[in-house]
Amino acid sequence: MDTEKRQRTASGRDVARRAWWISLLCSLATYWSQAATDGATRLRLGYFPNVTHAQALYARATGELEKALGVPVEWVSLNAGPSAIEAMFVDAIDATFIGPSPTINGYIKSKGEKFVIVAGAASGGAGLVVRQDSGIEEESDFNGKVIATPQLGNTQDLAARAWFQKKGYGLKEKGGTVALIPLSNPDQLTMFKKKQIDGAWTVEPWLSRLEFEGAGRLFVEEKALWPQGRYVTTHLIVNKRFLFEKQDLMKKLLAIHVAITQRINADKTAAAKVLNEQLKKETGKALKPEVIASALNRVELTWDPIASSLKKSAEIAHEVGFLKAAPRLEGIYSLKLLNEVLREANVAEVSDSTH
Repeated sequence: MDTEKRQRTASGRDVARRAWWISLLCSLATYWSQAATDGATRLRLGYFPNVTHAQALYARATGELEKALGVPVEWVSLNAGPSAIEAMFVDAIDATFIGPSPTINGYIKSKGEKFVIVAGAASGGAGLVVRQDSGIEEESDFNGKVIATPQLGNTQDLAARAWFQKKGYGLKEKGGTVALIPLSNPDQLTMFKKKQIDGAWTVEPWLSRLEFEGAGRLFVEEKALWPQGRYVTTHLIVNKRFLFEKQDLMKKLLAIHVAITQRINADKTAAAKVLNEQLKKETGKALKPEVIASALNRVELTWDPIASSLKKSAEIAHEVGFLKAAPRLEGIYSLKLLNEVLREANVAEVSDSTH
């Protein structure tokens, strides 16, 4: 019996030791898993190499976003809005600077579940430039012409479609007389110079590049089509889950966004040098001083999302057939953190009213 008892006792101790080790290993696994998760915190931020995304370009050039956030920033350079929405849908990015039209389309497709707008970034800086020798002098001269936009369904593409429709033109894709083709901004400039397109509806700095480098003429400045000349060209959208889980990080992001906006607006000459150097890295070529000066003068950099213009953009998308029904945009804005930042900086708050 004593032998049997000793065996049972030893066996019990073995079981207890194994249980202790298993408990310890589980605790260590949980600890290292949590540490790995914390260490993996980062911001994957989308943007376009355009002056209408100046805050992103400036932040990337100076590295101050990483310093302010205290986490790595993975910069994702994109060409146009639809690509940014696709990246958001497949969780390749956490946030992105983007135009209103793809934002509206993406919000509707995700039934408002994927992302929200947390701040404005830019107004203006878009329009139609035509070649001087294209034969386009009046609004009646576009029959048979080829006009480029950055991407099918992006903000400038829909603006162009709406403008041509209002002027009574039909597009060739629907049996009309005007060809509207999607071309990346660099390709627009190349084909403009080669006289393979007659014009382009695009954004800065490409608007000014087409003027100065392509000897083009500004035919329509889009702000002339809006009340008080103000409309959202770019705003900042964020994945809803990321926003919910990373409130402190997002508030820091919005604070540096406001600070950079103020700094650029306070001294555009100094900012132009920083932006130009970054654009050189992005596109392989620095802009001429007159080009970037022109671009910055056309763009109003702001954290105000200019919400009233978003409703009109949605109506335009519906009018040109990109949206089957008039969209409902309730819940598309989440400006609480931005307004907290603005209050702390003694700056007027912004509204999410679409009226």
